[in-house]
Amino acid sequence: MPGPAVPLLVVLQLLLLSAVGAAPRPDGGFRFKATLRHVDANKGYTDAQLVARALQRSKARAAVLQSLATSAPGDAITAARILVRAGDGEYLMDMGIGTPPRYYSAILDTGSDLIWTQCAPCLLCVEQPTPYFEPTQSATYRTLPCTSSACNALYYPLCYQKQCVYQYFYGDTANTAGVLANETFTFGTNTTRVAVPSIAFGCGNLNAGSLANGSGMVGFGRGSLSLVSQLGSPRFSYCLTSFQSPTPSRLYFGAYATLNNTNTSSSGPVQTTPFIVNPALPTMYFLNLTGISVGGYLLPIEPSVFAINEGDGTGGVIIDSGTTLTYLAQPAYDAVRAAFLSQIKLPLVNGTWSDVLDTCFQWPPPPRRSITLPVVVFHFDGADMELPLQNYMLVDAVSGGLCLAMAPSEDGSIIGSFQHQNFHVLYDLENSFLSFVPAPCNLI
Repeated sequence: MPGPAVPLLVVLQLLLLSAVGAAPRPDGGFRFKATLRHVDANKGYTDAQLVARALQRSKARAAVLQSLATSAPGDAITAARILVRAGDGEYLMDMGIGTPPRYYSAILDTGSDLIWTQCAPCLLCVEQPTPYFEPTQSATYRTLPCTSSACNALYYPLCYQKQCVYQYFYGDTANTAGVLANETFTFGTNTTRVAVPSIAFGCGNLNAGSLANGSGMVGFGRGSLSLVSQLGSPRFSYCLTSFQSPTPSRLYFGAYATLNNTNTSSSGPVQTTPFIVNPALPTMYFLNLTGISVGGYLLPIEPSVFAINEGDGTGGVIIDSGTTLTYLAQPAYDAVRAAFLSQIKLPLVNGTWSDVLDTCFQWPPPPRRSITLPVVVFHFDGADMELPLQNYMLVDAVSGGLCLAMAPSEDGSIIGSFQHQNFHVLYDLENSFLSFVPAPCNLI
């Protein structure tokens, strides 16, 4: 048992609360519409600062996601550590907790499952923009027993006085630890607002790390503790505006999650590709990326570069809203970079973010030179994602470079949010597929 576990049980003795009855959950799924805000929105950052901050978060998150599958098979403790470290996300979602509801903004994370917030009394908490949630002020809060299915779904459940205690790790210290409880959550805006009873969540009294201007986290992964699974409406969609735009993004849940009437672009019809399951990382959204074209040429990338290693679960391709950039396995990145170098006849420059982006071209072109940038297409099983220019090139206002918004990965590939901004993206867990279509996300 890791070191923090024993003292955790001691300090939580004073924090466990008696159970209170909760209303029964209705049959059928829930639906609502919500807005998403970028974690740096309205903070006064310049465009250059927004890019720099997003790249550094993206670099850290990608490093963690890429190392997740390298933990020993069945090592739930290591997996729990890495999943929480991977929780730094890019978008915040508003939600109400308790009865009466208190409202918080939490990080939306498609790479993990647990829903949690910091709770009073807080023995060790990190900075957040709202007061800590107070269980004693809610009529619907109740702790969960150790025998509950939610407790058994934790990576590393603990039990104290027959009540479930959770620990998620950040490195070698507790990132969030506290009581697993049921509570009524309120989601949505205006006429779509809905109150959902008996949502299992972590009420954290010991927390460390950063919440990136949020007050907790909402897991949208494929596991049983995620919001998607608990609401019984196995479909959601989002339409992400540019992270440099002040316009909020949109989130749709349940019956509202549909791509009908969003195909306002001339780029073609809705594209659909199946999810694939990685047994080593079942909560992640893996896709079958079959190839990449640059400038109309299919690059010579071996299929094995994008495949999941059946032996240990490494490799594969994840779509992740919490990572800004797209990270490509090294052979694929090398092929993309070589294609850009051969097709864009401009000098390379050292960009401001050269530790992350190493393919930057002099921009603007010399006078009297016309430059056509190549079209980039990700080929998935049954679907093609043709990227608009603004989805794969970043302007470096400091160095004057035009940089490819992709980076190499030592293990596996990640399709980041920068590449699917201004696409309406639908996750259908019931039928196990992802659909997408270009859309003006600032208008829908």
